Amino acid sequence: MANVIIVGAQWGDEGKGKIVDIYTENSQAVVRFQGGNNAGHTLVVGDEKTVLHLIPSGILHAGKRCIIGNGVVLDPKVFLEEIDGLKKKDYLQDDSQLMVDGAVNLIMPYHKKIDIARELKAGGKKIGTTGRGIGPTYEDKVGRRGIRFADLLKPESFKRKLREVLPEKNFYLEQFLGESPFSEEEIIEEYLGYAEKLRCYLGRASTNVDQAIKAGDNVLFEGAQGSLLDVDHGTYPYVTSSSTIAGGACTGVGIGPHLITDVIGISKAYVTRVGEGPFPTELHDEMGEQLRAAGHEFGATTGRPRRCGWLDIVALKEAVRTNGLTGIALTKMDVLNDLETIKVCTAYKYGEQLLEEFPQDYDVLKECTPVYEEVSGWQEDINSLCSYDALPQAARDYVDKIEAWSGTPVVLVSVGPRRDQTIQRSNPFAKKN
Repeated sequence: MANVIIVGAQWGDEGKGKIVDIYTENSQAVVRFQGGNNAGHTLVVGDEKTVLHLIPSGILHAGKRCIIGNGVVLDPKVFLEEIDGLKKKDYLQDDSQLMVDGAVNLIMPYHKKIDIARELKAGGKKIGTTGRGIGPTYEDKVGRRGIRFADLLKPESFKRKLREVLPEKNFYLEQFLGESPFSEEEIIEEYLGYAEKLRCYLGRASTNVDQAIKAGDNVLFEGAQGSLLDVDHGTYPYVTSSSTIAGGACTGVGIGPHLITDVIGISKAYVTRVGEGPFPTELHDEMGEQLRAAGHEFGATTGRPRRCGWLDIVALKEAVRTNGLTGIALTKMDVLNDLETIKVCTAYKYGEQLLEEFPQDYDVLKECTPVYEEVSGWQEDINSLCSYDALPQAARDYVDKIEAWSGTPVVLVSVGPRRDQTIQRSNPFAKKN
């Protein structure tokens, strides 16, 4: 029995979807524990690409139980569209394969409008949100004003809760943001129209996962975004609104931390970031454009071009510590195929100080400049290689250095987007069985 958490070890977009898809073969249940449809996981099976935003990436495997935990926020319209898209591709033919915890908070129309209007009002001080209403939904959850998935399936409860909160939202939209208000009747009609389509998915994540673990099943916990976007431990205030680190899996599902056997952090062989916020190794030159083009670095959710930079070991060590990583899955190694030399940031310079730990203070981080070490590139196409020993020596040296600098073993190397373009050095499920 193994219970493995998958987290992003950077600012998101590290390739978590592919790694979850790979590890799903060894698990019986896949559980999404935080975030909403502000994240997109891109999966490539054969030559077919599937982008998921809410449903766990394990859904592409028949017979695997996919659970959306209480830590997620859910837009019912987007959720139903995603289900329809999967069914058209002949996935999710059995609705019992998918379950949503009743405590999941719903993204309402006013959440999305508030999200977008705030960004417009902020002007040059915007956070860079996706405008999907994620932050305002979490605000209502913490403020105990949220409407939950289970409420949607009880019409009178849904109407009562909406009537309690909507006047406040409309006042804020009109008086502060200068936006038009929402009609209570229109929201009720729209959302209760979703209810019967969603009823079959209602369940409780905590008890389902507990039963699976007690039965000896392997469980995979899937996070969204990345560790450096964690609301507590990320580059605040340029973060997401949920706990993206491994501890979020326990609260976002309802299980004890002693049940977790491994935490695998996904890291690109370089770094990208979408949205605003500090990014010490960001490249504003031709090399940055080269990485973006070679890595197809455009957001799966928004289509926004990603900011690109060299691998940042200081930031990676932060992810190792805050998550308790037991292994690193290194993705997009093939993007570096053509480079003669590769730079890696091993420390920051802040004024006259040399920093080897990631600063918590935003004002310090934004003034940091990277201290680089150069390593040799391999200048070979590694996309078709199937074993670690087949990699060029320079590529293996790069992996060895990442292990040494981060103090964490690299358990998987991805050399392309497809399932078969994956080299597993150590399987966190296999070693527990």
